[in-house]
Amino acid sequence: MTAKPARVLVIAGSDSGGGAGIQADIKTITMLGGHAMTAVTAVTAQNTTGVTAVHPVPAEVILAQIDAVIEDIGVDAVKIGMIGSVFAAEQLALRLQRLKAENPDLPIVFDPVMVATSGSSLADDATIAAFGPLMDLATIVTPNLPELARLSNQDDPVAAALGLVGDHGCAVLIKGGHEEGDTLADALIETDNMTSWQGQRIDTTSTHGTGCTLASAIACLLGQGDSLTSAVERARTFVRVALYAAPDLGHGSGPVGSTNVRLDVGPGPRLNQVTLTVKDYAKSVDFYSKLGLKQIVDSPENSYARFETFGGATLSIQADPDEKISATTAVYLECDDLDARVERLARLGILFEHAPRNQPWMWREARLRDPSGNIIFLYKAGEARRFPPWRVE
Repeated sequence: MTAKPARVLVIAGSDSGGGAGIQADIKTITMLGGHAMTAVTAVTAQNTTGVTAVHPVPAEVILAQIDAVIEDIGVDAVKIGMIGSVFAAEQLALRLQRLKAENPDLPIVFDPVMVATSGSSLADDATIAAFGPLMDLATIVTPNLPELARLSNQDDPVAAALGLVGDHGCAVLIKGGHEEGDTLADALIETDNMTSWQGQRIDTTSTHGTGCTLASAIACLLGQGDSLTSAVERARTFVRVALYAAPDLGHGSGPVGSTNVRLDVGPGPRLNQVTLTVKDYAKSVDFYSKLGLKQIVDSPENSYARFETFGGATLSIQADPDEKISATTAVYLECDDLDARVERLARLGILFEHAPRNQPWMWREARLRDPSGNIIFLYKAGEARRFPPWRVE
């Protein structure tokens, strides 16, 4: 009933704290609409403060996981993260060589994980030395600055990236997160092109899993058919929103908020903002706050306010006392607790034109108006909103 998602095979280690590794990859790919498949390379005991144990998975079990999902489900993109041993890296390269021979256009994103955000080592020198054949196969390699220096034995990031591009034929994303200062720059180095992005550093300690999240987002977007430059740009947006939306968990470097990135990045047009004209700014702000919307912009000098709903969609109001308002459009706000919410709002003095009632189109609705006369429905539809029996396919 829906379009098939991009099938993304993640080959990486497990993070028991859920902030990085396979867990971060699955969350990211899921939020971007892809289907995540996994080949676990190592089991780690870690949290936001560090890694206390690492148990590599035998190479034959890694390969068995890869074969199992590819033979049945297929694959549109591959993301490689932590690799548990030299032998595993060598065997993985051989398996992916066969896969690329069968599908030369298959995008492979290699995030050469060496050190956790907490500073714990996740790859020894011998394993890092075995990364060469994997970079030969990769569409793009996404090291942070310390990882880039170790891969290339060069301190200058641009020279290091150009060296890897020349030696292995892959694109290299220089990530500026380890730079000093408030302004950060990332650069995508390709054989015949360079694209750069700048942004302000986001003030947060919740940075665990940013590299994994970025790489898996790029892989998913490439699997959906994006160009490399577009995939990197949109993946950066995903990571930055996830940093802003981090849940502040743990006592060290906490996880990013991947599950809070819902409508900020996607494959097509997304309805996530509606603006209503109102007459009275203060009364309207009070009304929509009582409905349960979270105010995120308060600009009375511009007669403008914006509210956020669960899931990330926003609704704003623009006050104009002289505007003639014609209520020709209704705004629907879905509430799982519809009846209880309507009862609670009525006790606060909000008037309803009709209480919750079942409709022939399988929705339950309550109707009211904001202080300016705009029509508002609080409703509950569940599966019938997107998948009614009469849905056109």
